[in-house]
Amino acid sequence: MPVAQGVDLKAIARGTPGFSGADLANLVNEAALLAARRGKRVVTNKEFEDAKDRVMMGAERRSMAMTEDEKRATAVHEAGHALVNIFVPGNDPLHKVTIIPRGRALGVTWSLPEADVLSYSKKWCEAKIAMSFGGRVAEQLAYGDEHLNTGASNDIMQATNIARRMVTEWGMSDVLGPLRYAPNEQEVFLGHSVTQRQNMSGETAKLVDQEVRRIVNEGEQLARKVLTEHRNDLTTLADALVEYETLSGEEVTRVLRGEKLERPDDAPQAPLPPTSALPVTDEDEEAPAPRPGWGGAAPQGA
Repeated sequence: MPVAQGVDLKAIARGTPGFSGADLANLVNEAALLAARRGKRVVTNKEFEDAKDRVMMGAERRSMAMTEDEKRATAVHEAGHALVNIFVPGNDPLHKVTIIPRGRALGVTWSLPEADVLSYSKKWCEAKIAMSFGGRVAEQLAYGDEHLNTGASNDIMQATNIARRMVTEWGMSDVLGPLRYAPNEQEVFLGHSVTQRQNMSGETAKLVDQEVRRIVNEGEQLARKVLTEHRNDLTTLADALVEYETLSGEEVTRVLRGEKLERPDDAPQAPLPPTSALPVTDEDEEAPAPRPGWGGAAPQGA
């Protein structure tokens, strides 16, 4: 498969953790098909990125009916995630922001680690929780509390899960210390007990809930502080998302600097004309053009 110069295979590898050989083959095949549909002779970064998104999150739902107000609200939400990701230390580098619906998501903010990650620090966990609340807080700042909706349900679930694991599994709470309070989650078919053992008292469970609430609230407050300080950046980035729909991490940085984006690949390209799979010889090139008719051998004596 012909690949364009400048394709960042390392970035693709960082964005496909846990992919099997078959998954990677499917991704490459999707990228080749996209390049052919777009009339390109080589596969570029854009095709690989679009193919990765399709494999991981499903096809784009461009036919989904969204009003301009809904599109703008989604742009504000994802811009909030992106800004908290950028300005809160501990987050992975921003990779992509999009407001194109895929699967059940109306938009996605994607950050990728710079290398393989084997464990996560407390700083990373707290930054991830703050980033999770970036979208919800951004909508509150832009539209007010009365605009709160169900769009942040997955963000809240993710933040709560991280905070609870910090307290009950990873020993990251000064109040509860380095003890494991999580319930027994081992599978029955492995021969373990069917019932889960209660391994904390009611008083300890109350402390766990208090610590989880404290960590989550601190993450939300950090997100609010960052977005309040960068209120103009929030508007600028939301405007760019409404215009371009998808921005890479580098393009987000340029937008925040006030630079104009140039995208030569965005111009529609005519599909390539069909070509023969057989090699063309000199004899074929010099052969005279056929006469009009149904073809076939001419009758004798004609």
